[in-house]
Amino acid sequence: MQLHRMLLLAATSLSASSVLLTGCAQPSAVAPPTQQPEANVQTPISTANVPTPVAEAPTPQREPDVVYVPTPDEVVEKMLELAKVGKDDVLYDLGSGDGRIPITAAQKFGTQGFGVELRPELIQEANQNAQKAGVSDRVQFLQQDLFQTNISNASVVTLYLLPELNVKLRPMLFEQLKPGTRIVSHDFDMGDWKPEQTVQVQGPNRVHTVYSWVIPEKVPENLR
Repeated sequence: MQLHRMLLLAATSLSASSVLLTGCAQPSAVAPPTQQPEANVQTPISTANVPTPVAEAPTPQREPDVVYVPTPDEVVEKMLELAKVGKDDVLYDLGSGDGRIPITAAQKFGTQGFGVELRPELIQEANQNAQKAGVSDRVQFLQQDLFQTNISNASVVTLYLLPELNVKLRPMLFEQLKPGTRIVSHDFDMGDWKPEQTVQVQGPNRVHTVYSWVIPEKVPENLR
């Protein structure tokens, strides 16, 4: 009887302790789980709707005004003779082709020359010809539109174009060139601007005509 009572008291005390401990361990509120900081990773931007840049097309080169026909050597000689070129001259050949006029002037007279030509293959050929002739230091070839070229430092201008192109070019010559500048054209004149000299030259296959002018001190109104 005494043993049973002692066991009952022990069980009651143990239960009370368990309840007390359980109450102390119970949190007053449930805390949200701690969120770990994410690694610094950039989210890739979608390029689905971003247009791909398109490279600009090069500006198209306009077609040359004339078909290239080389000036025979006999005519080149006469053109330079009429222009009275010398070592102090600056020659511009407008529509220079393979470069034979500036190259010949540099070879024979020490002239500084520039050739203006639209066709890149002829520019390349002219540079090769200048190198072969040993005058690359005195001539330069420009791939340009002759109507947009600054020729104001020229003392001699040579041409082998067409009659209508010569007339179209005439205002530019009067505007840019200094009085006394010599102009020489193979086969075609300048319309109402009468040449100071006209010479016939026998070439390999036909007779050629060479015209020469000098820029006047005062340009007549009818030629402007």
